[in-house]
Amino acid sequence: MSSNNDIIVSLDIGTSKVRVIIGEVNNGTINIIGVGSADSEGIRKGSIVDIDQTVQSIRKAVDHAERMVGIEISEVYVGIAGNHIALQSSHGVVAVSNEDREIGNVDIDRVLQAARVIAVPPEREIIGVIPKQFIVDGLEGIFDPRGMIGVRLEVDATIITGSKTAVHNLLKCVDKAGLKAADLVLMSLAAGEMALSKDEKSMGTVLVDIGAGSTTIAVYDQGNMVATSTLPIGGEYITNDISIGLRTQTDVAEKLKLKYGCALIQDAAADQTFKVHRIGSNSEKEYNQVDLANIIEPRVQEIFQLIRQEVARLGVKELAGGYVLTGGTVSMPGVAALAQNELRTSVRIAIPDFIGVRDPSYTSGVGIIHYVMKYMRGVKSSSSRKAVSKKAGKPDEPGLFAKLRNWLSEFVN
Repeated sequence: MSSNNDIIVSLDIGTSKVRVIIGEVNNGTINIIGVGSADSEGIRKGSIVDIDQTVQSIRKAVDHAERMVGIEISEVYVGIAGNHIALQSSHGVVAVSNEDREIGNVDIDRVLQAARVIAVPPEREIIGVIPKQFIVDGLEGIFDPRGMIGVRLEVDATIITGSKTAVHNLLKCVDKAGLKAADLVLMSLAAGEMALSKDEKSMGTVLVDIGAGSTTIAVYDQGNMVATSTLPIGGEYITNDISIGLRTQTDVAEKLKLKYGCALIQDAAADQTFKVHRIGSNSEKEYNQVDLANIIEPRVQEIFQLIRQEVARLGVKELAGGYVLTGGTVSMPGVAALAQNELRTSVRIAIPDFIGVRDPSYTSGVGIIHYVMKYMRGVKSSSSRKAVSKKAGKPDEPGLFAKLRNWLSEFVN
């Protein structure tokens, strides 16, 4: 592996799976060189409920990825999501420090730091800052003020905050798994990096990530994420309905959903049959795909009705970009057509276009790598190359200066 290439490792801790993705960045191009996944234990509806079980799941996924590539992972970028995430607008102002009044990276770092100085409740903490625009001596709409001449530099920014408990539990799991968390990345931003085009972000689009235990909604407009929300519903609800409807065990119901599941009754095939061991009976009973679809369709309809209600509650009017769906649950046949009926607008499914991860369930994990690549663009990062090694050493701590400069790089690109 070339030492000139940056290695970025993402960690996506989901309700059903923990996924580790190793990305190699070469001249701005990403290659996915390793993928590891393990069944999630200790996660309910997207939240950690058992630290030791979660740590075991992380270790299994990391081990899987390491064996695939033959290297040892020491540093990961960790995805964070949940209904505890909140967005807050902020404004920062500083005087330009250079004697010649030319705005440099130091001034940008200082103004972003100034934007972070906001009143945050004691139970919450700041996860990140997204600049929306810079203002130089009253001139608005500036995306990159570097090199401009001015006296006063301002920034309009979005501050991402999260629950201290959720953040610290997440970081504790990563630490106990023997890994260093290079940084936290908001899953909604990561998925948007992977799933949405620049035009979709600009014209207005709702990104919906339907996982096993929760559904994350992110609203993008005028190039920025303007709202986010998490619903405690997902693919597990469909599995539970199948389990009850066919009177079978949950793990059997999950396998049936993955193998024979169809979200539209009209698309289901009556000649696709399968036998099921029923709870409380020694005999098997035969069902077909239509029987399964009769259970699945109403639940998927309900999920999209709840999504539509939540988007309305966020105050979002109809957006030109419609809806983009991703997450493991949307790979079921018929979901896109049913979503289009329920949401009454254009719908498409986003799938990462990389060998080994061509599935909607990998969108957020691959998105983290995309997000971090933009984050690091133009910064000579030694820590990223130490993310994986033949022998895991302790990576260098990235400086605050570099991290803040990276926020600008992500914003500009």
